[in-house]
Amino acid sequence: MRLTILGCSGSVPGPNTAASGYLLEAEGFRLGLELGNGAFAQLQTVLDPFDLDALVLSHLHSDHCADVNALTVLRRYHPAPPYPARPRRLPLYAPPEAPSRLANAYAADADERAAADLSDVYDFHVLREETTRIGPFEVTAAAVHHPTPAFGLRISYGGSILAYTGDTGPCAALGELADGVDVLLSEASWTEAADRPPGVHLSGKQAGELAKDAAVGRLLLTHVAPWTDRAAVLAEAEAIFPDSELVTQGAVYDI
Repeated sequence: MRLTILGCSGSVPGPNTAASGYLLEAEGFRLGLELGNGAFAQLQTVLDPFDLDALVLSHLHSDHCADVNALTVLRRYHPAPPYPARPRRLPLYAPPEAPSRLANAYAADADERAAADLSDVYDFHVLREETTRIGPFEVTAAAVHHPTPAFGLRISYGGSILAYTGDTGPCAALGELADGVDVLLSEASWTEAADRPPGVHLSGKQAGELAKDAAVGRLLLTHVAPWTDRAAVLAEAEAIFPDSELVTQGAVYDI
């Protein structure tokens, strides 16, 4: 499978860098992971958005889902009809509140919010702690430690496995998701410090510890906030797990 980084800035988009957005491809199937601020613009540099086959949102913070609004406008109002093999309704896997939360974010005023319904655009599926087949991918979701309902993902295809932490503090579920994977795509929003709030994000050090303990093949660091020293985050991870790399927007990885 091929992983493309559409955006990797944490919490907010950074200068010329979109917030969270990733694209996984295998057998011609295009699976989006997150669509945060600015990620939709980057998606359009690599494919026609109507060619997206499914979308997964790990949680509903804006830096992971804000550009669903833009995708909604395109799929609802684009003057050209979709390709015959690409229906307007896109399978969207997300936490249970996604239909109402995304509709409220899209609605322009109170009257519109009362009648908001995105079911003409999306085929909503509730993301649960289970394994689901999405196209050629086997996707296992597990609840992680974050202030809102959030999931990490373990994605398998053709004998290769990618684990994605989503946004989370340290928790037991991460070890199970990352166990022995080929690539761990891990958030590392900040550097290690005693006063970091628990249950929110990982430091570079904690991401490195996760990779080492889970015996992963490679660690890709993402979701670094624009106000955080990226080099310091990488140094923390590399000190524990040498095969660590900071992802950059537009980078492509074959897994």
